[in-house]
Amino acid sequence: MSTQQERHTALPLDLAPHAVAELGGQAVDLIVRQVAGLPDEPASDYGDAASLVALLRRPPAGEPGDFGTLIETFRQAASQGVNTAGPGYLAYFPAGGLVSSALGELLAQVANRYTGVAQTAPALVAMEESVLTWMAGLFGLPSGACGLITTGASQATLSAVVAARHDRLGPAFGDGTVYVTEHTHYSLAKAAQIAGLPAERIRTVPTTADLRMDVREATRMIAEDRAAGLRPFLLAGTAGSTSTGTVDPLADLGRLAREQGLWFHVDAAYGGGFQLTRRGRERLAGIEEADSLTFDPHKSLFLPYGTGVLLVREPAVLRAAHAGGGRYLQDLHEVDGLPDYGHLGVELTREFRGLRVWLPLHLHGVRAFEEALDEKLDLAGKVHRELSADPRLEVPWRPDLSVVPFRLRGSDDANRRLLDRINATRRVYLSSTTLDGAFYLRLCVLSVRTRAERVEEALRVIRAAL
Repeated sequence: MSTQQERHTALPLDLAPHAVAELGGQAVDLIVRQVAGLPDEPASDYGDAASLVALLRRPPAGEPGDFGTLIETFRQAASQGVNTAGPGYLAYFPAGGLVSSALGELLAQVANRYTGVAQTAPALVAMEESVLTWMAGLFGLPSGACGLITTGASQATLSAVVAARHDRLGPAFGDGTVYVTEHTHYSLAKAAQIAGLPAERIRTVPTTADLRMDVREATRMIAEDRAAGLRPFLLAGTAGSTSTGTVDPLADLGRLAREQGLWFHVDAAYGGGFQLTRRGRERLAGIEEADSLTFDPHKSLFLPYGTGVLLVREPAVLRAAHAGGGRYLQDLHEVDGLPDYGHLGVELTREFRGLRVWLPLHLHGVRAFEEALDEKLDLAGKVHRELSADPRLEVPWRPDLSVVPFRLRGSDDANRRLLDRINATRRVYLSSTTLDGAFYLRLCVLSVRTRAERVEEALRVIRAAL
């Protein structure tokens, strides 16, 4: 047996401090190289994907492997596909993946504390709660509003719908109705169906010419459903739609919900972070009327994927819909002033997610996020102005936030080919959507690493591909 094999064989599951230092050093070296290489890496690359997929489908061997070799395999695998961490990723909603947040997650995972109940890790629960309380204040929710950090807005939306159903409808809820638009993220309809509502109880409210929920139509549909013996209970507004980044008339919708006794839910998964900026607060006016609000810090706070937030006006309503218990929990007790997150959402066992949010905010300072988001608004405005000036393009909607849809004047097939040509450069990566029955290209400026020079390059790439 070789020396290298002996060293691998001797590596225990519970690593000694010197082994932690050695492996950790190799991992950090890889992180440094990955981050340093992001500006020059292609925005998308599938050249080695097939061979790596075949390799990585193999089961683990009985004998130990080499850590350096294994993380190099990871590096190669991560290089294939769309580079969502790089500055050229302008599709969907970029997630910057701040290294400071990832380091916080490493520390949290090694500590491996359970935060489903406050008693087991009260100081860490307080750390998580402090971020949630700050966010509730940021959105103008009243004192006492709070929530929990989830894996994303989809999970948060499910808990919001369950809380609204429980609070407004009670145990018999088959006649409850929900109001969305065609631009509401599909996670809400999915959550409603998982929560037991029939698909036909999810009403699609028409939009105005600028793609916002039509408040008059919503009012009419609510009245019609009541007259038909149904029970309207949830009205959903969007603070930044996926296709266009458009913000619904939140203040008007909030008033309508109050007048009609409906739960007002706001999907701010994408747009929530812009509340830090003056322009964002103006465009999200009315968000403070929400009974529940979902927000993805992995979008507009640049954090790694898997970081969502649910905020509710009345945490007691959230608890009433989710709390449970068992005799095996009889040793646990509530801690005054701290929440038991296992009673506020669908997860009982949950990882400690607070540090991945708390550490970047305290390390960089809130102003750094505000300035970065203002930069994204400026850059999206620049994209809109320059594309609008090109007579070959249709750019119908001025961006509310940082999404700019556009299309070549021509057929959908011509626009699909245009998207292919742009993405084939591998310097930028755009996505598409369908609006009013037409195929649109879609550019979103949101990654913390997307600066003015990459946006200028993206504009050159688009013009060259026309």
